[in-house]
Amino acid sequence: MLEVVNLQCTRGDRRLFSGVAFELLPGELLHLHGHNGSGKTTLMRALCGLVTPTEGEVRWRGEPIRARRDEYHAELLYLGHKNGIKDDLTGIENLRAACRLSGHPIDERRAWEVLERMGLRGHEDLPSRVLSQGQQKRVALARLLVSKARLWLLDEPFVGLDVAAVALLQAVIREHVAGGGLVVLTTHQEVELTSGKVKRLKLGWKKDGHV
Repeated sequence: MLEVVNLQCTRGDRRLFSGVAFELLPGELLHLHGHNGSGKTTLMRALCGLVTPTEGEVRWRGEPIRARRDEYHAELLYLGHKNGIKDDLTGIENLRAACRLSGHPIDERRAWEVLERMGLRGHEDLPSRVLSQGQQKRVALARLLVSKARLWLLDEPFVGLDVAAVALLQAVIREHVAGGGLVVLTTHQEVELTSGKVKRLKLGWKKDGHV
């Protein structure tokens, strides 16, 4: 369903990686890993159409994503390094705004339920700017609990989370995959989720200096 064909990306005059190719089907998770600077975030951004590769293409349902951008984005949820929440909005307001933008609005009661499950009880109606880094991350990740997207692209989703939140997020990702969803994630942390039967792709330097 997600297919990457001979992908190459550059930064300035430096080639980050080339010849990247893989296929991801419903019910599969791909763990993308590699050293800092190997191009993991660039590849994630290429997968969601925010970076244009210098060679190759990304396909969704057999079609290049550039040819069906709107349909692809409707089935995609991308969470990058930045949380993508507004400091002046509460957790409730941020979650409901994100759901409206995705075309799947939720009511306030549902938003309270979701944030409570994410471990934010007592902090749901506080401005996000007064929350800790970990709490802000939970607000951003709460979108996963209500997402209708088939494909999740998660760039370092475990950063800033405590042990309980890491366990919860792993459970949420497993539920998504078990239900036929697709996940591509990067993480520097050792988590049980990526030590099982998952697909793996490592970016890094070979002898000639390129992937």
